[in-house]
Amino acid sequence: MATPPNSSASAAPANGAPFLQIKRIVKKFDDVFAVDEVSLDIRQGEIFALLGSSGCGKSTLLRMLAGFETPTSGQILLAGQDIVGLAPYERPINMMFQSYALFPHLTVWDNIAFGLKRDGLPKEEIEARVTQMLDLVQLKAYAKRKPHQLSGGQQQRVALARSLAKRPKLLLLDEPLGALDAKLRERTQLELVGIIEQVGVTCVMVTHDQEEAMTMATRIGVMSEGKILQIGKPAEIYETPNCRFVADFIGSVNLFKGKVEVDEPDHVIIATPECKHYVSHGITGTADMAVHVAIRPEKMEIQQGVPADSERESLAEVGFNQAEGVIEDLAYLGSLTTYHVKLASGAMVKVTRTNAARHNAVQLTWGDKVVVWWCGSDVVVLTS
Repeated sequence: MATPPNSSASAAPANGAPFLQIKRIVKKFDDVFAVDEVSLDIRQGEIFALLGSSGCGKSTLLRMLAGFETPTSGQILLAGQDIVGLAPYERPINMMFQSYALFPHLTVWDNIAFGLKRDGLPKEEIEARVTQMLDLVQLKAYAKRKPHQLSGGQQQRVALARSLAKRPKLLLLDEPLGALDAKLRERTQLELVGIIEQVGVTCVMVTHDQEEAMTMATRIGVMSEGKILQIGKPAEIYETPNCRFVADFIGSVNLFKGKVEVDEPDHVIIATPECKHYVSHGITGTADMAVHVAIRPEKMEIQQGVPADSERESLAEVGFNQAEGVIEDLAYLGSLTTYHVKLASGAMVKVTRTNAARHNAVQLTWGDKVVVWWCGSDVVVLTS
């Protein structure tokens, strides 16, 4: 819950300092590390997503920011002030829960006004803020309705309006769209980002939904077993994962286990049971070093017959980055078709092809013998 405007916690951070600093935060339950030495800097106005599967520690970290859990050790600095010792109601922070936690007996207007009344704000200011929030979330016409008279998306906007009405310095979102169906969730993601950016509040959200994190967040921190494995912009996390877990958790990926045969400054050759991979950059590895090759399904090509030399990114790749197989399964998904191809090695790879043309000249189907191939620049080499 937000503190009054004159709270020392609402002061601006020192020049150049991150708005929110999490320093070596640890949370133990008995002998189990729920959060293990997490350090994180978040800029003012940023939407930062903590992404991970259930039990990875992301919700525990969020609850420590809110003040609902006390860290075993470490610091949390908001605008330069250590807030670990502050009670939840003393922090300039509001949290929006997955269930929205709206009061069923109150109208939309009274739900938004509830926290403002608790803080003892003048009636005129409460009126002004609630009206502003209703305009912001485009629910002015629904002000007198009760929560059960609203759709899931409308309830979500009421909960957001209530969280923003107190003008928090930090907004925490706990699985903000988890209660919505897929179609509504897709539309609401962009609405929510637009509202948060319009207000300019700094936001930390937790989600297990990678698409939600990729759509909404400025940056993402991928968590596993209490640790943050990688932090970056959505495109960085997707295109250049730093380990197998991140590569596999974000989107779909084909992983090949092999060893480095050649590592030059401008290219690497890696041998796997499926084929030899030509990677068009160096990795400063060593001969025979064990690695994994990661290739996204949409980066792969699938066709009947070996690709022509002219289709290759460079002539150096001819004879590399290709494997023969048989289509075991396929799924037509409208905008794209997904093929599951069993290679001669026994490995199964996933290839996606965009259905750009209404009718493809060559229709691939179950049982077809095909060649799967890819460019060296699309290969990511993972050493961990």
